[in-house]
Amino acid sequence: MAIGDRHIFPRFGQGEGKSSRAANWAIIGIFLIMAFAALALARDFLMPVTMAVLLFFVFTPMRRFNRRRGIPDVATAMVVTLGIIVVAGVIAYAASGPINSAIDNVPTISTRLEQKFERVRESMRDIQQAAAELDSAQIEEREAQNREEIKIAREEESTLETVAKLTPQLIGQVVFTLILMFFMLASGDLLYLKIVQSFETMAEKRNAYLALREIEDSLGSYLGAITVINACLGISIGLAMWAWGMPGALLFGIGAFLLNFVPYLGAIAGVMISGLVALVVMPGLFGPAMVASTYLALTALEGQIITPYFVSRRLQMNAVVVFLSVALWAWLWSVIGMVIAVPVLVVARVLAEHVPGLEKFGNFLAGEDPPRLEDEEEENAREIVERGAEAEDEEAARAATAPVVHDRD
Repeated sequence: MAIGDRHIFPRFGQGEGKSSRAANWAIIGIFLIMAFAALALARDFLMPVTMAVLLFFVFTPMRRFNRRRGIPDVATAMVVTLGIIVVAGVIAYAASGPINSAIDNVPTISTRLEQKFERVRESMRDIQQAAAELDSAQIEEREAQNREEIKIAREEESTLETVAKLTPQLIGQVVFTLILMFFMLASGDLLYLKIVQSFETMAEKRNAYLALREIEDSLGSYLGAITVINACLGISIGLAMWAWGMPGALLFGIGAFLLNFVPYLGAIAGVMISGLVALVVMPGLFGPAMVASTYLALTALEGQIITPYFVSRRLQMNAVVVFLSVALWAWLWSVIGMVIAVPVLVVARVLAEHVPGLEKFGNFLAGEDPPRLEDEEEENAREIVERGAEAEDEEAARAATAPVVHDRD
């Protein structure tokens, strides 16, 4: 019976490790799903909080610098807040003129685009007529559906009404971001102290403080370098558009400066916009192609040469991870999500380097070239030899300190 039981029933604890690992992965998966759902549902609150925290880390070095020279933290917080408001107001005022002019010229722009594509439609008209004869029933059904959709759209709110409703919400989020950033900067090192005091051992406290300081240095270095590079790119593109005779060269420069904070997608959007505007104002297709190519060449020069040269290698991220992060945050938080995608990756990488067990995740986020397989094999072999030597030393030490047992006759 015992023998049969031994063969039928597994030993106690057999397979327990595999089941526990599967349970852990299931819990992690459930946590990630709930976390993404929470981020999507609480976006109106979390977006300004995230922006305020990022701005706090960016301007903390300035606050600490001023504090060493006797300037109170409240004064620094006030100067930073008012400075952001003034810069945003100047950019909005400079862009308001070209934007209003473009809005007023929308009918003219539409007419010119119609004329540009008239030849293309004439060449495709025969094909469209043949397709219409074959699918006349489907076309009639589509037209009826379109008429119904137009009727519904006319009954809905206009675009201006929608913008009028969203504007107070946007202003409220901006005000909330600035107020929260002001209080965080004015509180000095209180936030750092509270985070450090939440840990128990002195080693954990020291590691937490070092992580906070590295996040501060990394975000300040990254966003500072990116802001200066984007400003130079905006000036270059504005001058290039002026040289090509494009209208609203100042608006193109401001747009390039803002769009380039969004990796990859911002440059693509800028190329498309410049090409479409050039189609309206320039005859033929050669001029628009050259304008779009100029925009593309300047952004490619910035992204492939200038930014990698001036941004520290330890702040460079895996290109695939950056693109996926931008897409994910765009899905969660729209435009704001695309702007904060890379700074969030920088913070995640710094935390991964200081949290035990997440070193491989931090290495995955990094943009440095991985070590060669030969080097990795040599390093593994060296570790095995060192472990073997340590084991032999420990065994010899135990043998030397073991009590001597005398045999009795």
